[in-house]
Amino acid sequence: MIEPDVEKLRAALPAYALEVGTELLDRPVRNSVGGWPFLGDGQDWPECFCGERMVLFFQLDLPADLEPFGGDHLMVFHCRTHNDASDPQLADDGRLVPRYWDAPQPPYPHPFWRVLLQRAAALPAAEVEQSLRALPLTLRSSTDAAAGQGRGAQGFKVGGTPSWAQFPEYYRCACGTELVYVCQVPEDMEFATHAGQPEQPYSVGIDTYNLFLGNEVYLLACPARCDPAAVWPVNQN
Repeated sequence: MIEPDVEKLRAALPAYALEVGTELLDRPVRNSVGGWPFLGDGQDWPECFCGERMVLFFQLDLPADLEPFGGDHLMVFHCRTHNDASDPQLADDGRLVPRYWDAPQPPYPHPFWRVLLQRAAALPAAEVEQSLRALPLTLRSSTDAAAGQGRGAQGFKVGGTPSWAQFPEYYRCACGTELVYVCQVPEDMEFATHAGQPEQPYSVGIDTYNLFLGNEVYLLACPARCDPAAVWPVNQN
């Protein structure tokens, strides 16, 4: 873990609150909960190590003013069967281990999630996400500066400053680049499922799924773009 840039933390930064709509989508849109993932050419829908296709929880285009990732497309997938917290695996030099997005996540042989941040996401998949209700995601512009103890505003958002339920966490990518905060998902956020879907282990409700046991999630990504999956999901509660 590395030390934060204090001056950056004090600055008011552009941010966007993410609001989930209620009207079911009947066509692909780039900003959505569930829906049709916008994958790159030849890119497959991520699968968990258990062989099950991961659930697309949400996706969105990052606005141009959210440097250094403005214009990138963010997609968050997570296995509905394996519901657990992330655990950073560090190399001896303090960096995240090589290819940490595929590396073992004890006690599992690989991570049970996939977060993609990429520009080459032009076309929607032919199939819609089967587990979650496909709902529109709206971005509302705001600014967000660190307040007490270096924490930003709480809520579902991209940009700004993370609210840090515990202490700030900062990591260095395996490529040597400092990871940059991108997005925050609030604690116990529920994503509505279609009727008749299998219940998610350790979830809050019988008709909803959670990310990472319902922990508050902070997505930190590599600005060097060494890989579309070079994103680390910090979990706190």
